[in-house]
Amino acid sequence: MNGVTVRKVETGRDLRNFIRFPWKVYKDDPRWVPPLIMEMKDRLNRRKHPFFEHAEADYFLACRGPETVGRIVALVDRNHNESHGEKTAFFGLYESFDDLDAARALIDTAAAWGRERGMERLRGPVNLSMNDECAFLLEGFDSPPVIMMPYNPPYYLTLMEQCGLAKAKDLYAFLKDRDRHLSAKVEGFLAGLRSSKQFTLRAATKAGLREDALNIAKIYNAGWQKNWGFVPWTDKEMKHMVKNLATFADLDLVIFAEHKGQTVGFAAALPDFNQVFIKMNGRLFPFGLFKFLAGKRKITGVRAIVFGVVPEFMHTGLAYLLYDEFEKAIIRKGYYWCELSWQLEDNEAINRFAASIGANLYKKYRIYEKQIKPAGA
Repeated sequence: MNGVTVRKVETGRDLRNFIRFPWKVYKDDPRWVPPLIMEMKDRLNRRKHPFFEHAEADYFLACRGPETVGRIVALVDRNHNESHGEKTAFFGLYESFDDLDAARALIDTAAAWGRERGMERLRGPVNLSMNDECAFLLEGFDSPPVIMMPYNPPYYLTLMEQCGLAKAKDLYAFLKDRDRHLSAKVEGFLAGLRSSKQFTLRAATKAGLREDALNIAKIYNAGWQKNWGFVPWTDKEMKHMVKNLATFADLDLVIFAEHKGQTVGFAAALPDFNQVFIKMNGRLFPFGLFKFLAGKRKITGVRAIVFGVVPEFMHTGLAYLLYDEFEKAIIRKGYYWCELSWQLEDNEAINRFAASIGANLYKKYRIYEKQIKPAGA
C-alpha cells in the first residue's frame, strides 16, 4: 500500500522496536508520558501475563522501507465475547505518524486477523483490555494524561474515520478539586447515613492486600457486569495487578465498606504518578528510581479508578459515603484534585453522581469500531 508493508513481531529486536516506536511519534510533544518499558514488556509477555489465559493476540509493525511508521496489536478476548455474546476482535496500542497509508495498512491487518478467527467486528483501541487504558483522547489535549489514561495526537481521530471506523462509545473524565464542596442536600443525606451506623469503613492494609484485591474483583464483577464493554477481572489478573501496583499504591486511598462483617463496596484511587513518569523517559532503573522517589512527594492529585458497590446496596447512598471518606483521605494526604475516570457517556447514574459531588466533565475519549464480516456472511 504505497510502499507500506506490515509484518508480525517475531523477534526480540522486533519487540524492542514495537515498544520504543512511540518515542518517535511523540518526540516533540511535551504532554506525552513515556510508558515504563519494564511494564510494557510485562504486559506483552504472552507466556506469563494472566490476560493471555483468556485472550489471543499478535503484534504488528508497519514499515516504509527500513523505517517503522506504525504499530498495532490485534486481539480476541474470550472473556469479553462470552460476557456480551459478541464476536469482537480488538485493536490496541495503536501508534503511527500522520500517515493514512500506514493507518489503513495497520487497521486492515487487524481486521483481517480478526476475520480469520471468525470475528464480526473490530473495535478499539484497548491496551490490551477494557480494564486497561482504552480509547483515543477526543477532547482535552491541553494537559497531560493522568495515571493509566490514554493520550494521542489529535490526527488519530481523523485517521480512524478515514479507515472506515465510526464511534462505538465515548468515555468521560471528570475533575474535582478540594475547594468544591458537597451540596447541603448531599451533606444532610450523608449525616443520616453515618448516624445509622449500618456501614463500617476502613482503608486497605498491606497485610490484607491480596484478600482486599480479590474482594475488589468480586464486587466489580458483580456490580459492573451489565455495563457496555465490561470484562470480568480474573483472580490471577487481580493478583498480578496488585503485585505490579504495590510499589505505587497508596493504601490510604483504597477504602472498603463493610456491612455485618461482609465487604459490600470499595473506592480505589492511585496518586497521579504520571507527574513523575513524564520525567523518567520510560526507565525506573537505575537512575529513574531517584527521580521517582524524589518526585512522588510532589504529586498534586489522584485518579479515582473505580468505585464498586454490590447490587443489593447500590441505591442506599453507599457510594456517597465511600466518596466522602475517600475525599477526606485525599485532603489528609495533601492532594489538591481528583480525576474520576473513565465513565461511560450514557451511564447517567454515575455521571449524575460525579456532578452531584462537584466534579466537572473536562476530557472525553472515543472508542471506534467497524464491521469486518465477509460480504454475504
